[in-house]
Amino acid sequence: MSVVPGEPVSGPEAGARFFCTAGRGLEPFLMREVRARLAATQVEYISGKVFFTTCSDLNMLKELKSAERLFLLIKKQFPLIVSSVSKGKIFNEMQRLINEDPGSWLNAISIWKNLLELDAKKEKLSQRDNNQLKRKVGENEIIVAKKLKIEQMQKIEENRDCQLEKQIEEETLEQRDFTTRRENFQEEEFQNDTEKATDTHNQNDLTFRVSCRCSGTVGKAFTAQIFIHLNDIYSVVGIPVFRVPLASRAYIKTAGLRSTIAWAMASLADIKAGAFVLDPMCGLGTILLEAAKEWPDVYYVGADVSDSQLLGTWDNLKAAGLEDKIELLKVSVIELPLPSESVDIIISDIPFGKKFKLGEDIKRILQEMERVLHVGGTIVLLLSEDHHRRLTDYKESSIPFNSKDSHTDEPGIKKCSIPQEKTGASKTVSTSFEASNHEFLDKMSPFGSLVPVECYKVSLGKTDAFICKYKKLHSSGL
Repeated sequence: MSVVPGEPVSGPEAGARFFCTAGRGLEPFLMREVRARLAATQVEYISGKVFFTTCSDLNMLKELKSAERLFLLIKKQFPLIVSSVSKGKIFNEMQRLINEDPGSWLNAISIWKNLLELDAKKEKLSQRDNNQLKRKVGENEIIVAKKLKIEQMQKIEENRDCQLEKQIEEETLEQRDFTTRRENFQEEEFQNDTEKATDTHNQNDLTFRVSCRCSGTVGKAFTAQIFIHLNDIYSVVGIPVFRVPLASRAYIKTAGLRSTIAWAMASLADIKAGAFVLDPMCGLGTILLEAAKEWPDVYYVGADVSDSQLLGTWDNLKAAGLEDKIELLKVSVIELPLPSESVDIIISDIPFGKKFKLGEDIKRILQEMERVLHVGGTIVLLLSEDHHRRLTDYKESSIPFNSKDSHTDEPGIKKCSIPQEKTGASKTVSTSFEASNHEFLDKMSPFGSLVPVECYKVSLGKTDAFICKYKKLHSSGL
C-alpha cells in the first residue's frame, strides 16, 4: 500500500488509544492501513474491531479509508460475568463497568480535549490567514477605486481645459477667477466623495456578526454518545470521535459498492504512479473513485455496457472533481477494444449472477482480462460465493498451486510461494478471520497464465464475497 506514514508529532505526546469498527474480513486491511498511514503501534484486533495507538491528529485520523467508525477507547476488558438473567442486575453490571474506573474517563477526556484544542488552533490559523488575505484584497480594491476615480476626474478636467483654452481670448479675468474657484470646489468635492466611499467600505466590513449557540469547536465536534459493546469474549467502552462515519464519503454522490470494500480492493492491487488501471465492469465507478483519490498519478479507464451506469459514474466523477482523471467507455467486458498485454492492473466487481450467468461467461470474462493484461500484471476481483465456488471447482491441466511451506506472520496472514516463473519471490496470502481461504488457494489451479495470490472472505452485509488477487506470470499466447 502506497500510503505515506503519518507524522507522530501532532497528537497527545504519549499517543492515544483508539479503535475502529470494520466490516467482517477487512480487519487485515485496516491493520495495515493504520500502521502505514498513522504510524500506529500496539495494533491488535478482535472480530470487527481494530485497536491501535497513535499520535496522529484529527485530520490524519479522518483519512482512514478501510474503517467504518472511529472511537476513542475508554476501556477494553474481559466480558461481564452475569450471574442472573434479571435485567435490573445486568444494568447494574453495566453501570459498574462504566463507573468503576474514573481514571480511565479522566485520561480519555484529557486526550479528547488535547485533540480538539489542536484542531481548533489549526482552524484558527487557517481562518486568520484567510482573513488577512481578504483584508489585503479589500485594501487593494479601495486603492484601485481611488485611482480610477482620479483618472476619470483628470480626463474630465483635460476636456474642460481644452474647451476653456478656446475661450481664453474672449473671457475676462473675472471669468478666469470664477473657473479657478470652480476647479478648487470640484477637487474638494472629489476628496469628500472618496472619503465617503472609504467610510462606507469600512462600515460594511464592520457589519458582520457571528453567533453560535454551542461552545465553539467542542460544541460542533462532541457527540454525547458512549459506545458499549458486550459479548462473551470482551467488553469495550468508547466515545465516537466523529459524528459522521469514516465510511461515508463526501465525494461520492451515488453509492454503489461499499466504499471500504472498494478501497481495500484498490489497496491490494499495489497501484504505482504511471500505471494503466482498468475496471471493465465499473458500474457507478466506486472502485475507480477510491483508487483515483488515493493514487492520483495514474491513467484510469472505466468500462460498462449500461448507459445508466455510465451516467451514474459520470455524475460521481463530477461530484468528486475527477472528470479529467478517469476515462469512460461503453464496451462489453468480453470484447475490450484494447491491445493484448496493454493494461497494468485490472480491478473489478464481478456482477453476482444477474448480468452474467455462472459457467461459460465467467470463463470468457477471465480470458479477456488475461488477454489485455501484460505479463507481471495484477487482477483484483470481487467474487460472489457462487463465482468463488465455480472457480474453486474448475479444473485445468496445469501446475497445481502449492503452499506447503506456509506459516503465520501476523493474525490471519499466511505465506505461500507462487510457482517459479519470472521470479521466485514469496507472496503473502491472507485468510479471513472467520473462515480460512487457504484451502481455496491450495485447491484452485491457475487459470491459464493467471495464478491466485491472495484471497479474503469479506462481508457485504446480507451476503459474503471474496476479494481475490491474481498475477499473470507468462504470456497467454492469445
